[in-house]
Amino acid sequence: MEPFKVYSLFDITPVRAKGCYLWDEKGTCYLDLYGGHAVISIGHSHPHYITKLTDQLNKIGFYSNSVKNPLQYEMAEKLGKLSGMEDYQLFLINSGAEANENAIKLASFVTGRSEILSFSKCFHGRTSGAVAVTDIPKIIAPINRTANAILSPFNDLKAAEEKLKTKKFAAVIIEGIQGVGGIHIPEPSFLEGLGELCKKYGTFLIMDEVQSGYGRSGKFFGFQHSKVKPDLITTAKGMADGFPMGSLLIHPDIQPWSGMLGTTFGGNYLACAAAIAVLDVMKDENLIENAKIMGDFLLEKLKEFPQIKEVRGKGLMIGIEFDKPMKAIREKLLYEEHIFTGAAGPNILRLLPPLILNKEQALFFIEKFSKVINECY
Repeated sequence: MEPFKVYSLFDITPVRAKGCYLWDEKGTCYLDLYGGHAVISIGHSHPHYITKLTDQLNKIGFYSNSVKNPLQYEMAEKLGKLSGMEDYQLFLINSGAEANENAIKLASFVTGRSEILSFSKCFHGRTSGAVAVTDIPKIIAPINRTANAILSPFNDLKAAEEKLKTKKFAAVIIEGIQGVGGIHIPEPSFLEGLGELCKKYGTFLIMDEVQSGYGRSGKFFGFQHSKVKPDLITTAKGMADGFPMGSLLIHPDIQPWSGMLGTTFGGNYLACAAAIAVLDVMKDENLIENAKIMGDFLLEKLKEFPQIKEVRGKGLMIGIEFDKPMKAIREKLLYEEHIFTGAAGPNILRLLPPLILNKEQALFFIEKFSKVINECY
């Protein structure tokens, strides 16, 4: 048996990682400015993280949600305090797509409605409901296509109201910052306007913070660059530094009933230990503030390159758009300069480094990026 070959793989085999660095089996060191799709938030192999997981594994690794798990309460308390969402409720699952599935389902349960509004260039996951409201037709299978998933132009409040005033929509779902779609930022006035429209027409506002959350934007959540207060917030990638975990933050006015949502693995002992370690390190090492400082520094430096069409982002979530495909740039950075970066379409280079990135590492990237850009243009 072999793996199902759905991934385009780089010819690199990492065997060890520490902080912002990876080493392959040949001993080559790479600067990681992608964090495995924004997953590595506190850096690879942080000692506090390793200790927390090891200690927990030596006690108990798993039992189902049919028993009390004090780690869920500790994690919820720390997440509430650090994010400023202390009055919300927490439901723990395993991934971003699963978080969005549960958000959509919960909104439909409470409102009694079936339609979901999302926005152009959005990405919300690959599972049934999440992919249906994603604006990538190629990955939507025939069984996932539904008349209940409606797209609207991004940052266009008037177009959104035309749809919402029908009062058929259970929810609006929008990313705090669009990731896969190219690092597009919703205007604060757009988010705030959406919040008002949702209240007016009895629709839930779901903020998808799977990629833009957990300090990446220089605020705990991307939507916190505005004054909007969502009904539901979804998180995943940066939550547990590589251990599979997702969550749904639920407005205090929403009342649960037994069996409303459920999961086998969500919120297990090891996942909670990993997530608690992440929150501890984020707080103790001021990583949200560091993301803002390093992000501002990188954005300022990148805007000096005339070869770049546009630089977008907040904190350590940055998109670098070119007027031609950037494949050669990305490959040179990886294979010649040993720097991992990401992509968001053929023309956009995406930076999602660990939140511990320091100035020396940022300057190293700028130096190597300048070299590669001059070779490619």
